[in-house]
Amino acid sequence: MATSATTDHVLAPAKPHSLLADYATLFKVRISTMVIITAGAGFYLGSLQSGISPFHAGLLQALLGITVVTCGSSALNQALERKTDRLMHRTADRPMAAGRISLTHGLVLGFAATFLGSLYLAYTTNLLTGTLTLLTAIGYVAIYTPLKRVTTVNTFIGAFPGALPPLIGWTAARGVIEWPGVALFAILFVWQFPHFMAIGWMYREDYARAGIRLTPNLPNTQYAAQSTVIQALFYAILMIPASLWPAALHTTGFFYAAAATILGAGYLWYTIRFARILRNPDSDSSCLVARDLLRASVIYLPLLLAAMMLDAKGRLLF
Repeated sequence: MATSATTDHVLAPAKPHSLLADYATLFKVRISTMVIITAGAGFYLGSLQSGISPFHAGLLQALLGITVVTCGSSALNQALERKTDRLMHRTADRPMAAGRISLTHGLVLGFAATFLGSLYLAYTTNLLTGTLTLLTAIGYVAIYTPLKRVTTVNTFIGAFPGALPPLIGWTAARGVIEWPGVALFAILFVWQFPHFMAIGWMYREDYARAGIRLTPNLPNTQYAAQSTVIQALFYAILMIPASLWPAALHTTGFFYAAAATILGAGYLWYTIRFARILRNPDSDSSCLVARDLLRASVIYLPLLLAAMMLDAKGRLLF
């Protein structure tokens, strides 16, 4: 039986919050930081392809616009999910779920940041970048977010807007969609699945309580474990050739190819280790290996992008 919102607040009592702290939660600062890192990598690589320094005013303008739209999308996401957030232990204290930020407040901030940020990008970079960024926000808020309560396919659909930031960074620098930018999109797209399977497994009871379909429905835990492991392993294996695509396009060199292979093998190892959840899906140890995979995914991506940037063809010396 679903736990009521009242019960959740008893289990996770409200703590004093400043408006600044609530805004940090509303704008999902940690996720926004990852978006900035991936978009910055795309801009850096695209700038090198143009033979110009990546560290010019355009970088700050692009990252500022992308950050503003990302924050706006996060606010709109929480506006739509404020009721389901109240049903989950991990989200019950979010500012809109807890009522510290009103629906009107959140919607005004969200819409203003999303549209003004997109317009700013279109003006300071190019129309393509502004349009892609707005479409990413629409895909995340208007398509992915409602689907989370309808079908487990939401994970696949949500991976599209989730993978666009590095391509947006590329178009901000280059003004066109090119294969190296598409390769960056592919890397982010594939990377998300083991990452999200780990999150889905760790919080599967919370998600089930709120009716969010990130993994197959409980209480058939064994089937849920099998489906989760199969998806995670498939994409972890696919991650290795996907991560080597920039080298095949000669965007990077041998150093990156070697680093990508080693990092991909490590990511795959943690995903294989994640398959231990099949032994006893209901045990605490299954959450531990899921947490380890989540940590590995968060470490893997910045290291991969750093290797890519260090070995980018046309690298400039400063």
